Amino acid sequence: MSQNPVSDVDHSTASGLWVNARLATLSSGLGIVEAGAVAVKNGRIAFCGPETDLPPELRASSTPIDCAGRWITPALVDCHTHLVYGGDRALEFEMRLAGATYEEIARAGGGIVSSVKATNALSVDELVAQALPRLDTLLAEGASTIEVKSGYALNIEGELNMLRAARKLAELRPVRIVTSWLAAHATPPEYKGRNGDYISDVVLPGLELAHAEGLVDAVDGFCEGIAFSPAEIARVFDKARDLGLPVKLHAEQLSDLGGARLAAGYGALSADHLEYLNAADAKAMAEAGTVAVLLPGAFYTLREKQAPPVKALREAGAHIALATDSNPGTSPLTSLLMTMNMGATLFGLTVEECLAGVTREGARALGLLDETGTLEIGKSADFAIWNIERPAELVYRIGFNPLHEHVFKGKRISA
Repeated sequence: MSQNPVSDVDHSTASGLWVNARLATLSSGLGIVEAGAVAVKNGRIAFCGPETDLPPELRASSTPIDCAGRWITPALVDCHTHLVYGGDRALEFEMRLAGATYEEIARAGGGIVSSVKATNALSVDELVAQALPRLDTLLAEGASTIEVKSGYALNIEGELNMLRAARKLAELRPVRIVTSWLAAHATPPEYKGRNGDYISDVVLPGLELAHAEGLVDAVDGFCEGIAFSPAEIARVFDKARDLGLPVKLHAEQLSDLGGARLAAGYGALSADHLEYLNAADAKAMAEAGTVAVLLPGAFYTLREKQAPPVKALREAGAHIALATDSNPGTSPLTSLLMTMNMGATLFGLTVEECLAGVTREGARALGLLDETGTLEIGKSADFAIWNIERPAELVYRIGFNPLHEHVFKGKRISA
């Protein structure tokens, strides 16, 4: 896959016309259009629908690109990743194979904290260099929008450097990067037993600095027995609200502490993981418009037994997204195609739910549905062209990438 730096591309003038295509617009359901066309003007979708309805002026404005009956979907969205970090946690993988649980590893000083030393040892440029191969793998599968969290430094300057690295990724690759401040991810050893002090000394002042530097788009936290309580997370969310920043939350992954209910009460963009979510809190999320982001990579890697309550989420009318949760310890996954297959196989999601989960609902979980995630007039021209016969192939296949071409803001960036 060729990678053109965004700085080398003037997306504001990118235009083009793709014809003889089958479309899955995802605007409502799969939004299938047979014999469709997509026209782009100034980096935005000017037409998307049956080719017979294409306005003559748009047909005349560009030399058509013949898709030869291939499928076009919105470009993929990965709405939950920890893509920037140092080192790896292969040793913990071995420990889990020998029988240790995630909680046991964390309480023994492993888990999130074990990535801190490796991350803090790297400069911003070194963090970028380590993240680029992971990013490129996602882009090679048709992703255009990727959320990146801090959370592996656990000190102010290190957390800022993680987000600086995330911002730099968007300068080096054709991708939309959305950042989340996740200093409330774990408590460093020097603050053991003093979560409140860590929040006061690091999480809150660091957030203010990140906001002042323009590094943060949203605020996240880990609400769990091995991390932070709902009351502690509420302090972080209060600061986010004061700064005008949206929130999201790792919630109900290992137990039910009411984190999802807390997130819904703050109008959170999303609550993520949710294996131990109860039906009442699923309803609270739906009523608040808080997206349920399911992370089958972590469920698989940790060999968990309790799956998220998909039936309760459906009955509540909650929006469901899927994401890789790409991270060094519990989901070393850099494939949204594999994530969809896991969502279907492990959680029982339908093809439509999986495809919507990594397009429309992923964009919704980032507060970007007005900009991307579906093929609709006026939105950013972010789409993927696939060598498939039906959309279900994107969910069904394992270890197979049928991407033919990737378009970001109207610019063809791979073929």
